[in-house]
Amino acid sequence: MRQTLTSLAALCAMVPGLALAQADADTLVIAQSVDMESFEPDGLNVGSSINIASHIWGTLLKVTPEGEIVPSFAESYEWNEAGDEIAFKIRDGLTCEDGEALTAEDVVYSLTRAGDPANGFIGHAPGFVYDSIGYQGAHLSDDDKAVLEVDGYSSTVPGMVAKVFIHCKDSYEAMTLEEALNNPVASGPYTLVDWVRDDHILLKKNPEYTLTEVPFENLVFRVIPESSTRTAELLAGNVDIAVNVPPDQTDRVNASGVAKVKAVAGTRRIFTGFNFSDAFAETEGGKAIANVAVRQAMNMAIDVPTICEQLLSTTCERAAGPANLGDPNIAPYPYDPVKAEAMLDAAGFPRGDDGVRFSLTLQGPNNRYLNDALVEQSVAQYLSDVGVQTSPDLMEMSLFSPKARNHEAGELYFIGQGGATWSAIYDMSLFPSCDAPVNNGMWCNPEWMELWSTLSGIRDLAEERAVVDKMLKIFHDDAPWIFLYFQPDFYGVSDRISWEPRRDEAIEGWTAKLAN
Repeated sequence: MRQTLTSLAALCAMVPGLALAQADADTLVIAQSVDMESFEPDGLNVGSSINIASHIWGTLLKVTPEGEIVPSFAESYEWNEAGDEIAFKIRDGLTCEDGEALTAEDVVYSLTRAGDPANGFIGHAPGFVYDSIGYQGAHLSDDDKAVLEVDGYSSTVPGMVAKVFIHCKDSYEAMTLEEALNNPVASGPYTLVDWVRDDHILLKKNPEYTLTEVPFENLVFRVIPESSTRTAELLAGNVDIAVNVPPDQTDRVNASGVAKVKAVAGTRRIFTGFNFSDAFAETEGGKAIANVAVRQAMNMAIDVPTICEQLLSTTCERAAGPANLGDPNIAPYPYDPVKAEAMLDAAGFPRGDDGVRFSLTLQGPNNRYLNDALVEQSVAQYLSDVGVQTSPDLMEMSLFSPKARNHEAGELYFIGQGGATWSAIYDMSLFPSCDAPVNNGMWCNPEWMELWSTLSGIRDLAEERAVVDKMLKIFHDDAPWIFLYFQPDFYGVSDRISWEPRRDEAIEGWTAKLAN
């Protein structure tokens, strides 16, 4: 399929493990916990996959670490008066890996390919972005602009567009959907050289890409599920950037003389969701969690600050809703197990002779989020302590992700959804409809859905914020989640490079360079 580059022969010969000497000034190595789902640009949902994909395909716009929306492939954009079309002027000089010019025609192709129901794509763009913005289609304007058609104006559309990967029409039209799974044609800073599943992905600088400086000739993403192994590889000099370093290893890494831990307050929402789908409607636990008082009581059963202190080695404030840019007037649920038990009694779920009120299964991933298995087990224990017998069922993210997307994880499911620094509505876009794939628990509150529809068309930011705050109060009170925390992120960074992590977990290899 793809020929490994001669200059990287020694590198590839060291697979598996792909151990690298730090003397290799041309190669950057990043260790993540999860492998790529595929190389279909519209089939990706997991943040680690999207991190890799962002090196292969470019986007119309970009979101800066500070939350500003800035030009990329599009040098400018404008809304029409009706607010149902946004036109992007594509900059000159863009070229695909296949040597063809990347123009507005390629952009329209990318937008329509993602949204074509015949393709059956369920990735981030068609399954989240398009549902959220009310995607209707795309076309080429008379003045060679790429025009995106939506239900109505929304302040989130430019930022959402920054999540859609742009690919090359000629090459992708010549491939079947099956061929596209493993044969990416790059429009971004790197091209694929080699992929060994569950081990590594090797990328090479794309000479056709000139939008940004790309300091490293070669980029390797290693798949290392165990956090302790990622840390060991960092300290051995085989990894330059390691995600989710265990907090209790910070002192060891910082004293190593070869790497440091860089911590940021992340935007990823960590929560335990209630699954309202028909799959659990007739189970004992499914019937119980349909009661809002039960859901509120279960929130009060969890001591989130203690979980953070003991399992994450940091302090954190409990989340009160789904948005990073939330309403400060909405207070988080308190830890009050006595009140939780009283509410469960009043809701008609007393303890039985065995001390159990009802039973639930909590499904979630193992080794995807920071100390996730320990947190899931802790949540299960807190719930069991108030008589809600909860059994954790942990699995690899590759198994859990499709279950969550298909509304089959539950009755409780543990997940972390990426968030934004630039828009509360982006974070609320997990719930654009009752059955959207990103609405993993199929939460369907009529007041929320009605207000969601009114957001389309509001151009006054103060008016928009007033609706947002009403929706956040509905979300808090209806409690479709057991609210936990915004995940703190701990990155191990080799002393040989200069690199700063972002709050939103996006890893941009082209922003790293050798330290002076």
